[in-house]
Amino acid sequence: MEPQPPKPTERRSVRRGMYVLPSLFTVGTLLCGYYAILSTQRAGELLAGAAAATLASKAAELGALAVAALDNASKAIGWAIVFDGLDGRIARMTNTASPFGRELDSLADVTTFGVAPAVLAYVWGVRAMGELASAKTIQNIREVALILTFAYVICGAARLARFNIDTVKPTSDRRFFVGMPIPAAAGFVAAIVHFHKQPLTTWPFSLGWLLVVGILGFLMVSRMRYYSFKALDLRKPRSYLAIIAIGLIIGGIWFYSEPVLLTLALTYAISGIVLRITSKFRPHPPAPEEVHAA
Repeated sequence: MEPQPPKPTERRSVRRGMYVLPSLFTVGTLLCGYYAILSTQRAGELLAGAAAATLASKAAELGALAVAALDNASKAIGWAIVFDGLDGRIARMTNTASPFGRELDSLADVTTFGVAPAVLAYVWGVRAMGELASAKTIQNIREVALILTFAYVICGAARLARFNIDTVKPTSDRRFFVGMPIPAAAGFVAAIVHFHKQPLTTWPFSLGWLLVVGILGFLMVSRMRYYSFKALDLRKPRSYLAIIAIGLIIGGIWFYSEPVLLTLALTYAISGIVLRITSKFRPHPPAPEEVHAA
């Protein structure tokens, strides 16, 4: 017996399921951000307990638990980047993109790649500070840290708002983002924490870290262009060298996640700066002459 074609009601139910699939990955992104915030908050409580502990063994135990919690928060942000990349690509491949999905994705990104990295940057970079610094110095640095990490959140939200506006323009170049994408900025924060793990305890390093956070916020709202990878069509045939490169990257992340992820995050972060500098030396086509009415 020949198979019967699907009924219209079955086709509609499958279509609705395809619309739900990208949103499920967006929910996964939001869940990772929520977990990262909770894990970072737990790390802050453990660091406070370690600082107040009278026994060295107890302080060391609480400190180790805090390091593990911070590392888990950075890993959650890393997984969120994977989910965020999949939801948009699946929506484009299945032609199920929708205004609702775009708005849900932006709201999830504000939480996962804006608030969660800002909280992680503060707790990891400033919360444990206490060595070789006076109480007044520590208080001043923490106040500056609150301002800069909040500025990071604002810049991230502004970056997402500009992205939503630019995507509806017919003349927008899909090959590049204008400004550093907020997942990349969050990934840089997570990669640093995952690489070093131990929270910063001295004020010069904390100030340097806050400078990095401020630079990330500036890169997000800048006009520098970053490659978007949206023009990369996985359905087209690729050279075997590309497959080998992807396999090596996956293997490197699996066995040496700390240096490999940091290298990838740093390379992408400076790629926009390099592209901006090299564009200054590239020849540009002459502007068309104006035609004045007689």
